Amino acid sequence: MSAGAPIAEDDAPPLSAVDLIAPGALPPEGFDPLAKGVLMAHQRDWVEDQSPLKIAVKGRRTGFTFAEALDSTLIAAAKRSAGGDTTWYIGDTKDKGLEFIAVCARFAQTVAKELLTIEEFLFEDTLDDGSSRTINAYRIRFASGFQIAALSSRPANIRGLQGRVVIDEAAFHPNVRAVIDACNALLIWGGVIRIISTHNGKTNPFAELIEETLSGKYDYVIHRATFDDAVANGLYERVCLMRGWKATPTGKDEWYRRVRRSYGTRTEAMREELDAVPREGEGVALPLAWIEACSNAAFKVARWTPPTEDFVDWPERLRREEMQTWLEREVDPALEALPDLPTAIGEDFGMRVDRSSIPVGYVDQDLTRRVPLIVELRQCPYDQQKQALFHICDRLNRRRFLGGILDANGNGMALAQEARQRFGPELIVELIANDAWLREHATPFRSAFEDRTIEIPADLDVRNDLRELRSINGVIKVPSNVRKEGTDGGKRHADSAVSLLNFYAATFRDEIRYGYQAVPRGGDDAGDDSDGGGTFTERGARSVSEIRGAW
Repeated sequence: MSAGAPIAEDDAPPLSAVDLIAPGALPPEGFDPLAKGVLMAHQRDWVEDQSPLKIAVKGRRTGFTFAEALDSTLIAAAKRSAGGDTTWYIGDTKDKGLEFIAVCARFAQTVAKELLTIEEFLFEDTLDDGSSRTINAYRIRFASGFQIAALSSRPANIRGLQGRVVIDEAAFHPNVRAVIDACNALLIWGGVIRIISTHNGKTNPFAELIEETLSGKYDYVIHRATFDDAVANGLYERVCLMRGWKATPTGKDEWYRRVRRSYGTRTEAMREELDAVPREGEGVALPLAWIEACSNAAFKVARWTPPTEDFVDWPERLRREEMQTWLEREVDPALEALPDLPTAIGEDFGMRVDRSSIPVGYVDQDLTRRVPLIVELRQCPYDQQKQALFHICDRLNRRRFLGGILDANGNGMALAQEARQRFGPELIVELIANDAWLREHATPFRSAFEDRTIEIPADLDVRNDLRELRSINGVIKVPSNVRKEGTDGGKRHADSAVSLLNFYAATFRDEIRYGYQAVPRGGDDAGDDSDGGGTFTERGARSVSEIRGAW
């Protein structure tokens, strides 16, 4: 069943060829489920399609890998003049590779009439830096001179392979996007790519590749077969043949319902694994559709990375000049474009592994929270993080600045404290979020996406960060063990998700307007102002104890 909602566990299974011949009765005497060959209809379609780029989106155990093993065997056994070629199989586990080679060897004996021995060998993989490593691999070699080889892990140098590449269970590879990108180089020399997988979540690169292909960005041909499709194509009858069971209508009903009931209450898992519908993920707080509906392509993420690896060792003057130039070029135009409405910031601090994220936004007349700018700092020295934060706050402080909530965990504590000392405790909150705080603020944050009362930059990393928010024991938070790779290759710990939550909470602080008071610069304070300017707002109507009590 390739369209519509999946069949409920109490419904009857899809009709197969047997049911159409003798509805509600036993299969006719002498009926051969393999009369049309060993492959089912969707498997035959896969083998017959010789497009250079193919993707199989499948329910579990629907037989695409089996069909690919037959196709790979026929191609490897053929002469070059007849289209023969080598196949490289890259599975998600070592056992999958050995199983694939064993099936190919069996086909070689029965179809190509070649009795081949499975060899274990060491594949030399050349890394980007010129060094090499060895990967355990299995292969069978044909009289044609071609081979089928299965690698036990993903090679770094896929671009160096020649021939056909089969990526099995692609959605479960550690970095499937890099695998896919590397495979594209094979096309230059006439190679072909076969990608086969069940889904592994909506934001997985495999699911994104499907969507991008459907939108016309890639030339892959997509084949799709769900569990119901395979049942309609004769899967049950083949299971009976292999297991020695007697195929009956009652037996088919029981078998079908048993498979679906095995998932219990995990409906999303059942739909993903059987019906090829990617799931949101266990406990995901923000569905993908909500995030994308609240994304604005006109909004900006300004990303700073060190210009050189030794930037931290540069003299202070040069570091400040470098950061100041970047801020004036990348950040100031967005700050100057902010409307005369209440503004606020959030912040999540990171230095070595994670990155610091500073969303800047405002509360619109219709109470929508809009975030036209997110500043990201990757591997940024502490002094330059302070410079950037103060630069932003100084400029917002000349407007209707509600203040900001800053991450005071770990090394972020020092920066949050310095910001509070500079701008006042009534503007800057040093936050070490606990479950009580998250219960109060994360649920309204989630509701803002559901109601579309928040607008953020349309950015892949920001979107993926927000997708890491989970509902854990009734509390929406980022799991501590989350580490994903961003589009720049660096690690992320849902940095912008945390900072956006802090920004959202900051926008609900009462706006208090005060006059400006010039503060003379000099001594130790002179180096704190990112642009050497001379004013910031003095605020002191509320006591520190009052502010802490409110948060």
